[in-house]
Amino acid sequence: MALSTTVSNFLLITFSTYTFASDERIVGGNNAKEGEYPYQVSLRQRGFHTCGGSLIKENWVLTAAHCVSGLQPDNMYLMAGSIRLNSGGEKLDVKKIVVHPKWSSSNISDDIALIKLKSPVTFNSKIRAIGLPEEDTEPGTDLILTGWGKTSVKHPGKPPNDLQMIRLISISNEECTTKESNVPAVRPSNICTFTKAGEGACHGDSGGPLVRGDYQVGVVSWGIPCARGKPDVFTRVYYYLDWIKKNIEHDNNIKE
Repeated sequence: MALSTTVSNFLLITFSTYTFASDERIVGGNNAKEGEYPYQVSLRQRGFHTCGGSLIKENWVLTAAHCVSGLQPDNMYLMAGSIRLNSGGEKLDVKKIVVHPKWSSSNISDDIALIKLKSPVTFNSKIRAIGLPEEDTEPGTDLILTGWGKTSVKHPGKPPNDLQMIRLISISNEECTTKESNVPAVRPSNICTFTKAGEGACHGDSGGPLVRGDYQVGVVSWGIPCARGKPDVFTRVYYYLDWIKKNIEHDNNIKE
């Protein structure tokens, strides 16, 4: 996927690799337990994990625009229901990709997209949707990030075979802007997290869910990879609730 210089420098971009590292973790994170985060999905191209995503309905997945912009449904598929990249899970074919119309790769704005599945999934103990937020997220909120992103800043690094989780804390956009400095603007449509150097998202976590309890509040968008003492920046889901709901409702009203 072609990305601008700005995006490639700052985004928590996707990765392609042929080996797994069962002994390494998302930077500062821990292995998730089977069925612990049943909404998490893996976006795949040519059989390899590229981004994360989350089931928000039985036939809709939420992810980042930079993960799917320029792709056709036949170019990708999803895996759900397994915490391991190399085994288990259910393959989900893609019917339609809806990228936010104002998505900009040059300034990394409106980095959000929806994926409609060809067939609805059947929910069970390992596959289930995450709720959309009913209120905005305040600074100082405890959050959980999950994903299969790189577990080390070393290049090229390796993705963990097991899904990783990490507990993060939201910070104000003002504090986020101060800590980031000289990078793409932090907007009201973003939410930031920061704990300490050595903890955070990395390449391959893009598009994945940032969650508070039973609700998804963020989508991994960009940052200065990986866990180098700078905040991680997410798309703020609450900001896009109307866009998400209108697209799903509009699609449901279309007769096929």
